[in-house]
Amino acid sequence: MATKIFMEALSPTMEEGRLVKWNMPEGAAVKSGDVLAEVETDKAVMELVARGDGVLRKQLVAEGTTAPVGSLVGVIAAADEDIAALVSGAAAAAPASAPTPAATSAAPAAPTAARAAAASGAAAPTPAASVSTGPTRSSPLARRLARESGVDVGAIAGSGPGGRVIKRDIEAVLAGSATSAVSRPPSAVSVPGADYTDQPLTQIRKTIARRLAESIGPIPTFYLTAEFDMTRTVEMRAQAAGMGDEFKVSVNDIVLKAVATALAAHPEVNAHWLGDRIRYFNRVHLGMAVATDDGLIVPVIFDADQKGLREISHESRELAASARERKLTPEQYTGSTFSVSNLGMMQIHQFTAIINPPECGILAIGALEDTPVVVDGAIAVRKRMRVTMSCDHRVIDGAVGARFLQDLRRMLENPLMLVF
Repeated sequence: MATKIFMEALSPTMEEGRLVKWNMPEGAAVKSGDVLAEVETDKAVMELVARGDGVLRKQLVAEGTTAPVGSLVGVIAAADEDIAALVSGAAAAAPASAPTPAATSAAPAAPTAARAAAASGAAAPTPAASVSTGPTRSSPLARRLARESGVDVGAIAGSGPGGRVIKRDIEAVLAGSATSAVSRPPSAVSVPGADYTDQPLTQIRKTIARRLAESIGPIPTFYLTAEFDMTRTVEMRAQAAGMGDEFKVSVNDIVLKAVATALAAHPEVNAHWLGDRIRYFNRVHLGMAVATDDGLIVPVIFDADQKGLREISHESRELAASARERKLTPEQYTGSTFSVSNLGMMQIHQFTAIINPPECGILAIGALEDTPVVVDGAIAVRKRMRVTMSCDHRVIDGAVGARFLQDLRRMLENPLMLVF
C-alpha cells in the first residue's frame, strides 16, 4: 500500500516549509526512518523522514519550492503499484508555491549543477539570473575569513541578499562540500534592464515579519531605560580571566546570569500574556537573541537562574553557534519566559527591542562606554551601560518594571552577588 509523504510540522510554529533538497532520487529504495529530504522551517533546516517502506515513486514538490504543512510532497509505494490517482489528486490540489516566472526561466539547470557540485566537492553555482556582472559583494566577516584562508571571494556564488558572499559560503568552501549551498535561501531574481533585484523571503524571514506584526501593533508597550555602572563587573571579569581560560566569561554572560537571577525574584515580570489569563512562571527560561545571516532567532537557556556563570557562558556559545549554522532543534528555541537582546558589541549606545509574544518583556542591552560621572564629589571615568526594558502594560506596570531594573542594577554593580 502506498505511503504518502506529507510536509510535516517540524517545529511548533511551522505553517509551511521550503523543500531545500531531496536526498533520494525517484526510484530509490526507501526504508522507514530514511531521511528523504531537507526542509527549511521557520527556524532551522530539518530532516523529513520516511514513514514507510518501498520505492520513492514520485517527488511532487521541486527543490526550492514552498508547501504548506499537511500538503502531499511525495509518494512511497511498491515498484508496480498504481499511484496515478494520488499523483493526479496532488496536481489538482497544487498546494505548493512555485518559483516566479523570471526565476523559472533560469532554474532548469540548477538542480543538475548542484548535484554535480556536490559530487565534486565544490560549491554549487547559482542560476544565471542571480549572477552579478559587477564586483563580488561580500560581508566584512566573509572577507576576513577568505583572506585568512586564502579563498578567492570572486569565485564564490554568494547566498546572502543580492548574491552577497557571507560567512557560511566561505565555510562551505573550506569544508569542501556543497552542504551550505543546498541550504541556501531562494535565489534572488534579477530582471534584465531593471534597477532592482527581488529576493524571495526565507521561512525565517517570513516568521520574523509575522511575529513582529503580532507584537508591535496589538501589544501596549512602554519602555524603561536605566544606566548601570559596570566598572566592578568589568573588573571581576578581568580577575576571573587571570585565573585561567576555564574562568573566562564575557560581560554578556554576566548580564544573562544577572537577568535570570532578577527574574527569579520577580515572577511578575517572568510571565506570559495568554489572552484570558496571565501565566507566571516558577522557572526562568531565558531567551537570547542571536543574529544570523538569515535573520534573528532566539535560542533558550533553560533554568538559567540555577546555572553558574561558566555553565551559562558555555551554553550561550554553543547555542549561538548552532543558531548561526541553522542546526537548532525546536526544543532549543521554544519555551522562553523572557528574552534579552544585546547589540552592545556592535557599539549601539541604546535601542528598544520588540517583545516576543506571549512573553511580556524583553531587555535591550547597549554598549559599555567610558563615561565621565561624578563620584564622591569628583569627576571620574566609569564603565557605564544603558539598558532598555520593553514592557507589555497588560501585565507589567511601570513600578513593577522599575523594581525589576533596580534589582538588576544592584547585582550588576555588585557582581559578587552572582557567585555567592
